[in-house]
Amino acid sequence: MSSKKSTAQARTEIRIGISDTTQELSLESESTQDEVVKLVSEALSTGSPLSLVDIKGRQTIVPNSKISFVEVGESAERRVGFANL
Repeated sequence: MSSKKSTAQARTEIRIGISDTTQELSLESESTQDEVVKLVSEALSTGSPLSLVDIKGRQTIVPNSKISFVEVGESAERRVGFANL
């Protein structure tokens, strides 16, 4: 069995804290960190909902009044198997 190495662009991992609950939204996006930060900043400054699309094409919409925090970072490549690091 062989595994094909992904040649896709780097993915951005996003965590959004929701106020009044202990749950968080976690998703991966093909957008860059700068693009995600820009979308979050625009949503917070204009009062409009935050709308993000994940790597599967699903759209997530969060009311800006419910956002308690947003964490944006590059997704690390997942390693499989045993190898020397």
